[in-house]
Amino acid sequence: MVMMPKRVKFRKLQRGTRKGISTRANQISFGEFGLKALENAWFTNHQIEACRVTLARQLRKGGRFWIRVFPDHSVTKKPAETRMGKGKGELDHWVCVVKRGRVIFEIGGVPLEYARRCFNLIAYKLPFKTKFVTRI
Repeated sequence: MVMMPKRVKFRKLQRGTRKGISTRANQISFGEFGLKALENAWFTNHQIEACRVTLARQLRKGGRFWIRVFPDHSVTKKPAETRMGKGKGELDHWVCVVKRGRVIFEIGGVPLEYARRCFNLIAYKLPFKTKFVTRI
């Protein structure tokens, strides 16, 4: 199950900017513990899916998790060894623009140490530095 929008107004987007600080989704809203981004980056749909599978396996016994990001930005790529010109490349994958300070995942219904261990497993799969945060 790869995350992507059902439909978009325009298929191909410009690259946009990744700088700045997240003004929304920067506090825990649903669970008790969260994973916060400390850098700006593109978070691809395949990376989100890998984290989702890892969390689902870890929380099989109990607990609940929330994914606070969605890949709604399309990225195009031209084929290898193609000459310049002839238009923009075909759609390759979807990304979510993550700015620093954004809470990416949340967990509820598990002890503190277990949540910390789950987020450590996920942090290996992420392309940016993260921080474990609690609701307090």
